[in-house]
Amino acid sequence: MLRLDGLTRRFGDTLAVDDVSFEVPAGHLVGFVGGNGAGKTTTMRMIMGVLAPSGGHVRWDDREITARDRREFGYMPEERGLYPKQPVLDQLVYLAQLHGVSRSEARERAGEMLARFDLGERAKDKLETLSLGNQQRVQIIAAVISRPKMLVLDEPFSGLDPAAVDDMVGLLREFTVAGVPVLFSSHQLDLVERLCDRIVILSHGRLVANGAADELRRSGPVRHRLVAGSDAGWVRDLDWLRTVDVAGNTAIVQLAAASDTDRLLAEAMRRGPVRELAELVPSVADIYREVTAEVAT
Repeated sequence: MLRLDGLTRRFGDTLAVDDVSFEVPAGHLVGFVGGNGAGKTTTMRMIMGVLAPSGGHVRWDDREITARDRREFGYMPEERGLYPKQPVLDQLVYLAQLHGVSRSEARERAGEMLARFDLGERAKDKLETLSLGNQQRVQIIAAVISRPKMLVLDEPFSGLDPAAVDDMVGLLREFTVAGVPVLFSSHQLDLVERLCDRIVILSHGRLVANGAADELRRSGPVRHRLVAGSDAGWVRDLDWLRTVDVAGNTAIVQLAAASDTDRLLAEAMRRGPVRELAELVPSVADIYREVTAEVAT
């Protein structure tokens, strides 16, 4: 298990990461979410030892992480680190050997992974001759070829087509099933919601949400959608609820108590037919907008 305790990083007077604490348990896929400049990449670099923390700790298996631990991690940085003028297979073998894999084993693993990502026929081509999406596939293979004990991936799905996304998801699931913790950042919130066991949201360097997707959805205010038979503007006159939005015969409201659902239904039926009264379960995108807006204000 990876654990961050009060991780902080300053660049001069700028506080890029502010007292961030969260865990990536064994066998869990954790989505790391935040806008540009939120501190995700800086946090990942501190995990990998590329940057030293200004404060706090990175722990692995309940002890301070070491350089040896990090050598057994798979890392995909924001800036892609492969060699554009080198053949794909050669550099994958070289990178695997840096992690202690024998040359013969490295060639076998690289060949299997390239075939899996439909790149078997491009093994001898220079990286720069591949499309950006295929270069991304090679970068992913480079991160996992050593069969790491932890995966730290910065925007691994960027530039991938739907088929490659599915391949990548299958690959990550194989690692989590084997007990490997996986942390990845992404701006694709629908993908994060679909895949992740836990979600961590940063805003302006601060942790603003952390938990399972369902936990986060249930942690916010409960809202309901009312669809009436005619104009629903009358909900604005009810002082025992909060009107979030009204558009024609549809109103979004926030109730103070669960019992107010029956109260609202009775009031609506008194005024005419009711087509719908339903609880709205927020998406991860809704949660993200709400928690980051609170920090911004």
